[in-house]
Amino acid sequence: MIINRVAIIGAGAIGSYFIAGLSEKLGENLWVIAEGDRRERLQKNGIVINGNMMPLHVKTAREAAGVDLLIIGVKYGALQEVLPLVEKIVDEHTIVMSPLNGIDSESIVGERIGMEHMVYSLMKIAAQRVENQITYDPDVTLGLFFGEKDGSRSERISAIASLLSDSGVHYHICDNIEQDIWFKYALNISKNLPQAIIGCGFGAYTDSEHVAYISERMREEVVRVAAAKGIDIRDPNNPAGNNTAISPDSRFSTLQDLDAKRTTEIEMFSGALIRMGKELGIETPFNAFAYHAIKALEKFLRNNGILYASLFG
Repeated sequence: MIINRVAIIGAGAIGSYFIAGLSEKLGENLWVIAEGDRRERLQKNGIVINGNMMPLHVKTAREAAGVDLLIIGVKYGALQEVLPLVEKIVDEHTIVMSPLNGIDSESIVGERIGMEHMVYSLMKIAAQRVENQITYDPDVTLGLFFGEKDGSRSERISAIASLLSDSGVHYHICDNIEQDIWFKYALNISKNLPQAIIGCGFGAYTDSEHVAYISERMREEVVRVAAAKGIDIRDPNNPAGNNTAISPDSRFSTLQDLDAKRTTEIEMFSGALIRMGKELGIETPFNAFAYHAIKALEKFLRNNGILYASLFG
């Protein structure tokens, strides 16, 4: 099995990492999927990654039908709307990866196209996005973690590794990818959400015992829910569950979304954990607070601060 053609849906942080990492190796066989006005904008403007203008080979879903590997890199909230495009692209041999935040994107996509297409994956990247400009540090970015759910070194895992070798994409083949996805989920909840509520940089987790306390309690709730599902994520040293070489002033995706007045991924983070906790009889009070606090901030910012007067007098 050889992967010659790769398509990417979503040109944000995840998509940009693969665009930058695979463009030289694949050339015109690396495609970005877009339709309508967005297609015209991407064709005209390209995307700026770490200060470099990247011309894009933009295809419609129909034009990309039968691609060897499809990487879904949209924000979680846009996943449902791109599923019809995914259906048009995938044929019987297409491999699909959806290295999104959260724990259920594979099952959501697999329900539409068949789980046999899905390779489980996650991304470790700390990127900043402003309009069509993406910045990240390629030297410290851990990149893509992927693997079969049963841990086997299948033909398609070897094909993906061969594709990524000698490219700009850092990758790790996982023996227990489901566990690693939960480690990343716990990391996102415990480090993404407290700073978004407080409005602080990453350094606050080590500088403030109070921020650290909130972070630890939120992670403990994820650990308990995971344990009830038979997944052990207690190890604090697992690479999928740690940030490395992050600047103290870094603002992660949820805070970036609030800064830009975008809808956050709180439903996928604390929202999903709260629902799982209720099903399992596990209380998640810190995540419940984070959920409602960030929902309130979303509404406050969308209304240009008008909500402030009614909430706080």
